[in-house]
Amino acid sequence: MLLVMSGCAPLSIYYKPGASVARMNDDTLACQVEALKQAPVANQTRQDPPIYYPGRQYCNSNGCYRTAGYWIPGRVYTVDTNLGLRTKLEQNCMAKRGYAPLSLPVCPSNVSSKVEPGATRTLPQISDNSCAIKNDDGTFQIVNRG
Repeated sequence: MLLVMSGCAPLSIYYKPGASVARMNDDTLACQVEALKQAPVANQTRQDPPIYYPGRQYCNSNGCYRTAGYWIPGRVYTVDTNLGLRTKLEQNCMAKRGYAPLSLPVCPSNVSSKVEPGATRTLPQISDNSCAIKNDDGTFQIVNRG
């Protein structure tokens, strides 16, 4: 289900006009590794507070009675407390290399069906009419429509 849904999500990459996709991928990986060194994963286990559901009162001709209340334990979850810092470090590293974060919408089917299948090798100039086609192999194709 997640793989199907990911095809609808925008393409999020680091963008520098004219850069090769291979170079962008290498730079992204290098910045992610450096950010991970500077802000390693620091998971903390947390728990939401429990919720109390009071019993109910029922009355009939013999009188009233109350059912017992009960507690639902809070949800237990894990938070990486360094994730925000690590993301900023990665973005800063990529900015120093001339990249900016970019999110492109997925091309509508009437556009993607008319385009010769392929993969973008060099990042093109982007306009308001740009969109992306995500390929099954993890590559993408940036299209400047119309």
